[in-house]
Amino acid sequence: MKKLFTLILLLFFTFITVIAQQKEANPAAQGFNANASDAKAIQIADEVMQAMGGRQNWDDTHYIVWNFFGRRKLIWDKYTGDVRIESGKDIYLVNINNNSGQIKMGEEILTNPDSIKKYVERGVGTWINDSYWLLMPFKLKDSGVTLKYLGEQTPPEGKPADVLQMTFENVGRTPDNKYRVYVDKESRLVSHWEYFQKYTDEKPSISSPWTNYQQYGKIILSSDRGPNRQLSQIAVYSEIPKSVFTSFEAVDYSRFK
Repeated sequence: MKKLFTLILLLFFTFITVIAQQKEANPAAQGFNANASDAKAIQIADEVMQAMGGRQNWDDTHYIVWNFFGRRKLIWDKYTGDVRIESGKDIYLVNINNNSGQIKMGEEILTNPDSIKKYVERGVGTWINDSYWLLMPFKLKDSGVTLKYLGEQTPPEGKPADVLQMTFENVGRTPDNKYRVYVDKESRLVSHWEYFQKYTDEKPSISSPWTNYQQYGKIILSSDRGPNRQLSQIAVYSEIPKSVFTSFEAVDYSRFK
């Protein structure tokens, strides 16, 4: 009887452990090149996700707001793909999932289909760029990505880091890009990145820090990319009026929760 009880107890704790591991899992997006990626690089990507708040908290994050380098403000509904971009007097209301939207340039609401298509594409491209500067650590296992582990190096910030190489295949608007992502060996947060316009380039076009991490909602985000590259007015919300993504009227942020 005692042995049976012990066996049942062991099975119970095994079941609980499996459930806990499933909750902590960080499944790759469909199309992630796992076969060509290094196991160590994938492990580090998972550690970064956990350090940023964990996969479940990332999946549960609904709305993200930020200002890109003081140039424009973005509001993203992560669940639906709706995005509002305010750049000066220009307003883009686009959906990144189906490339649809409405555009207001200055005081003019565009009605010509060709013009709308042109500026919707510009808006989607803007979101792709601006969101990557803010959210890249959550996208290490995105579709089309291949990860390689390049060893340990010390970036200009001076703390040892594990370096990941990101390359892309048949995805996005700039598949020839390459990134080197420096992951702090202690915090497991991204501390620096280097951007290469072509994967064959030896020297990066951009090299900048990832600093000033703070908690927003239940996730961790970095706002500092070095001089003149500040991501400001960052916020995470669970409720935003739908009109934010359908109307050109001024946004009432007091209604955000």
